[in-house]
Order: sequence, then C-alpha cells, then structure tokens
Amino acid sequence: MVGDEKLKERWEVLLKKLSSQFADGDEIDLDTIIYLVGVQELGQIHRKFKKDEKLDLMHIAICRLLEPYGYYEFDFYDDDGWPHYKVLEQLPHLKAGEQSVLMKEAIVQYFVKQEYIR
Repeated sequence: MVGDEKLKERWEVLLKKLSSQFADGDEIDLDTIIYLVGVQELGQIHRKFKKDEKLDLMHIAICRLLEPYGYYEFDFYDDDGWPHYKVLEQLPHLKAGEQSVLMKEAIVQYFVKQEYIR
C-alpha cells in the first residue's frame, strides 16, 4: 500500500511538471507522456512527425519503458537513428486498469532515472 501511495504522489508531481512544461498547465494524458518519452528516446526533438512516425515514437517509448521489466531489449539503431527493440517476453494479458498502473509505474521510474523527478 505504501508503494501505491508513493507511486500516486510521484505520478501527480510528474503530471504537474510535464503539464506545465508542455501543455501550458493543462493536464496531459498518459498517451501524451508516452509520446514525449518516444521523442526523448529518439533524440530528434526539434522536428515535426508524421502520423505513422508518432505511432512509431509511442512504440519506442513503450519498449524503452518496459525494458527494465524484462519485456524488451534494445537491439540497434537504424540508418535514420531510430532505435529498435526485440521482444524478450510477451506482455501478460492485463485489464485496462492494470495496464495503466504498469505504464504509470514504468513512466515514473523512467523520469526518476532521468532525474526529472525524485
């Protein structure tokens, strides 16, 4: 239960900080945060992305976020600088709420490791 409270506190801090930085204070959602992680991981932050590239960025983010959990492993960068991951273990079938908690936990850990939040 203590871990759940710490996760909730960190998530709120992260939401507030990202919303302030990227959405003029309007609260951003989980998908937007995943997209931002993808852009960060690609490292091409000052360019416009096509719709299919935005989906690819979200895929990169999900792979990167779930890498510490043993689901994915970085494989290589392609000629355009896009990272590729290989599947190590299939994700378990989770209910929507469980998926959300897993992603929030992974996102919080990512931003703690990046020293964006504590």
